[in-house]
Amino acid sequence: MTPADLAAQAADLAHQASILAQNAAGVAAVAAQHVPPAAPFIYLFSIFVLAVFVGYYVVWSVTPALHSPLMAVTNAISSVIIVGAMLATGLHGSIVAHVLGFLAVVLVSVNIFGGFAVTNRMLSMFKKK
Repeated sequence: MTPADLAAQAADLAHQASILAQNAAGVAAVAAQHVPPAAPFIYLFSIFVLAVFVGYYVVWSVTPALHSPLMAVTNAISSVIIVGAMLATGLHGSIVAHVLGFLAVVLVSVNIFGGFAVTNRMLSMFKKK
């Protein structure tokens, strides 16, 4: 087989592939028109349920030796959350956004303080007396 024959076969295959791609795009467009969109609530609720299960199994399977590093990660996540809560409180918006933002700041502050208190107590258990 000569290089010219290989090039001709490659060009023919490329042409057939482009025709198949156009047909697939047409089928996908028709299929997308006939599928009803799922409610965003279903997506968000399924993510919430999965997060609850994953969180439960992660928290309850942590050994005591890993508790302090886990609390440190939790405090880091809470510190990111408090930035968003302060933005929600301080930005111009409705009174509901300000109230919920303030409530979020209070709850995350309690979580951060409690995390550091528990971590400090756990670390004090390892100090020599």
